[in-house]
Amino acid sequence: MTATASHRIRATREVWLDAAYELFVADGIDAVKIMPLAKKLNLTRTGFYWHFKDVSELHNAIIDIWQTRNTGIILQRCEAPANNLCAALFNLIDCWIDNDLFDAPLDLAIRNWARNDSALEALVAETDDARLEAVVKMFERFGQTSKIAHYRALTVILTQTGYHSMRFNESRQQRAIAGCYYVEVFAGEVPRQQDKDAFLARHE
Repeated sequence: MTATASHRIRATREVWLDAAYELFVADGIDAVKIMPLAKKLNLTRTGFYWHFKDVSELHNAIIDIWQTRNTGIILQRCEAPANNLCAALFNLIDCWIDNDLFDAPLDLAIRNWARNDSALEALVAETDDARLEAVVKMFERFGQTSKIAHYRALTVILTQTGYHSMRFNESRQQRAIAGCYYVEVFAGEVPRQQDKDAFLARHE
């Protein structure tokens, strides 16, 4: 395969977006510019405009990834089948242990960006409300009253957001073991051994 053919294969929208994602998570939104991306990919900037109208469209695509990858999975996990509250919480906490489910570095980078972008700040607030509402409904599904469900759900969200922002250095197994204790705290009841065993087995 010639170098030119190789470049044609590589120069897809996804290639540009993946490179933008890497720069964004590592260095913030100010690093996501056309020339640094072209240099990173060894491509010309002309190729960028085949896929994006401008850099703002690329920025919006990063936000779309965040919405789909992070908020979408939380909503799905809150609605996942479960026989009891602790099992439902284990389904949710999977998101914060399995990096393939929830992208913590992306979530943190978006929040950092939102501090200097009022429109994104509003979207993050709206998204956080949607996440919170989903967790509240999960608690309510298992008989928690509205007020208790709200504050238990808020505790879940704030704990996990803080966990990632503080960048705790734990192995996946350590975080899974800790998750068993968090579920007990969040639910106010001891998880069944079979639910704990199934959860831990998912993260071996």
